[in-house]
Amino acid sequence: MNAAPRPALLPPEFIAMIDKGVSTIVSACSLALRPSIMRAVGSAIAPDGQTVTVYLSRPQSRQLIQDIASTGRLAVVFSEPASHRTLQLKSSQARIRSAEAADQAVLARYLASMENEILQVGYEPVFTRAMLANRLEDLVAISFEPTQAFDQTPGPKAGAALIQPPKSRP
Repeated sequence: MNAAPRPALLPPEFIAMIDKGVSTIVSACSLALRPSIMRAVGSAIAPDGQTVTVYLSRPQSRQLIQDIASTGRLAVVFSEPASHRTLQLKSSQARIRSAEAADQAVLARYLASMENEILQVGYEPVFTRAMLANRLEDLVAISFEPTQAFDQTPGPKAGAALIQPPKSRP
């Protein structure tokens, strides 16, 4: 028997936001709960929103990668620089692999989008290219299925879960 498909965690507007390529920050913590954090140099999402992949520079993210490898847990924040519209995803079963030639198209698309996103807040593409500069052989791809999602856009709904757990009956 096939397992029933998981219900959609992300509404289409957040899938579209991640898919276009916005600022992406990855965080985790060690087994001792010491935090680690780094800017991703790329991201991608499956059309159904079930799987997300973020790309990190191995030389710049050693502790973060080690923490994810040892715990499987991570949190990722996606944010539009011009609007501050922000989404946080969490997972406890992240998988790490080396980036491959097939990832280059995803990384190029992400860079082009981020050049546009950062230009909207006044920084020329040369700044974005320097911020996201990488060598494919130095990158890792971290894929995960989001298990929790939170609207982190500043304002009255900041921190609200996108899908509220069912209320227990008395």
